[in-house]
Amino acid sequence: MTRWLPHPFVSLALCGLWLLLNQTLYPGHILLGALFGIAGPVLTRHLNPLGYPRLHKPIVALRLLGFASVEVVRSCLNVSKVILFADYANLNSQFIRVPLDMRDPYGLAALSCLINMTPGTVWTELQPSADSDKLELVLHVFDLHDAAWWVDTIKTRYEQPLIHIFDTEVRHGDPA
Repeated sequence: MTRWLPHPFVSLALCGLWLLLNQTLYPGHILLGALFGIAGPVLTRHLNPLGYPRLHKPIVALRLLGFASVEVVRSCLNVSKVILFADYANLNSQFIRVPLDMRDPYGLAALSCLINMTPGTVWTELQPSADSDKLELVLHVFDLHDAAWWVDTIKTRYEQPLIHIFDTEVRHGDPA
């Protein structure tokens, strides 16, 4: 079963996505969707050398996605307002540095996706911190008003939930 169907949920999702994109339930499309659903995971299983991550707290993941969705809409409105009505002489576009505690590659990838999908922010670099063995995120903010707010938001609202979701070794505030 695992050789021909290594990830049944992904296979089902691919088949469902194929049917949604074609907006049909004809038997030929169901068969083609099933073929894509089986072939996709089988052909790509060796592309992930670390193995697939296990999500340990799905409720925290849903809460994080809800917060990120609200943040995307809020940022979209703010960036639109700046582009349409702001005085460009007063625009404060800057790079800021955010120290990160997380080192899990899947958590960092998810953090990168969350930051880059938010209008007005771009993850530009991830580098070792100069004063410790931690990582430091270099972030570009389109219209920066408060760098401390950005650091606090990324650390508490994005990084801490991702640490809990991917169950990495660093857990601030949790008993060991």
